[in-house]
Amino acid sequence: MKAYVFPGQGAQFVGMGKDLYDKSPIAKELFEKANDILGFRITDLMFSGTDEDLKQTKVTQPAIFLHSVILAKVLGNDFKPEMVAGHSLGEFSALVANGALSFEDGLVLVSKRAMAMQKACEVEPSTMAAVLGLDDEKVEEICASIDEVVVAANYNCPGQLVISGSIKGIETACQKLTEAGAKRALKLAVGGAFHSPLMEPARQELEAAIAATKFSTPICPVYQNVNAMPTSNPEEIKKNLISQLTAPVRWTQTVKNMIEGGATNFTELGPGNVLQGLIKKVDRAMEAKSMQTIE
Repeated sequence: MKAYVFPGQGAQFVGMGKDLYDKSPIAKELFEKANDILGFRITDLMFSGTDEDLKQTKVTQPAIFLHSVILAKVLGNDFKPEMVAGHSLGEFSALVANGALSFEDGLVLVSKRAMAMQKACEVEPSTMAAVLGLDDEKVEEICASIDEVVVAANYNCPGQLVISGSIKGIETACQKLTEAGAKRALKLAVGGAFHSPLMEPARQELEAAIAATKFSTPICPVYQNVNAMPTSNPEEIKKNLISQLTAPVRWTQTVKNMIEGGATNFTELGPGNVLQGLIKKVDRAMEAKSMQTIE
């Protein structure tokens, strides 16, 4: 079975999507539509901006979403997913690609999500850290022992877990995790504590926007971040999408469940190839490739 996966924040690069814009009239039309919806020329920043331009949350999230979704649209009849999933932001790309959300509604939600997360980051300084070489259970146990907000945020692959929380909580956790035998516990250059309770103001803001948006029955199941389980039920999809901002991304579990559900090969659509690498770390024998443009 063909599985398609969609990347999240961090996969962006200057020049992303330009090939598609130049080669495909469909892509050009959709990119220009996105410029109109967003109220600024995001294509200028994507194609010829700076790394700093692309690091702005209001730009990063829509840019990655657009690259992924427009590539899926351009593939047309060659895009026949039997299951989809996306990493954090990528879940929105997956939901447009499988028909649960329209392109326009997906972009508006992603833009609102980015703004809400930015605001939440400004309310309380917070951060994230990557922990390498420790069992998930050990990381969870150490986080739970700290008297600060610090939680497991991204279960990326076996031996790689990202934690999220207050500045003090993350600093304490990094020290304790290193003492416990982690190969590395490294603070990340991110705007805030994504997928933690500190994103609650953003979750409330996004909840209202998601509740007001029409979701349809998709053409294939989506494996969602919150529980790593497949669903095609629009109401369940909405509920899980609302929970996503403050809950961990269960990517390791998602990939395992997709393989158990019959996935025989994975294609990562959009910028970068991070997910392809993570899939290989979950199951070395699995066929996985990344795709950023059309031939």
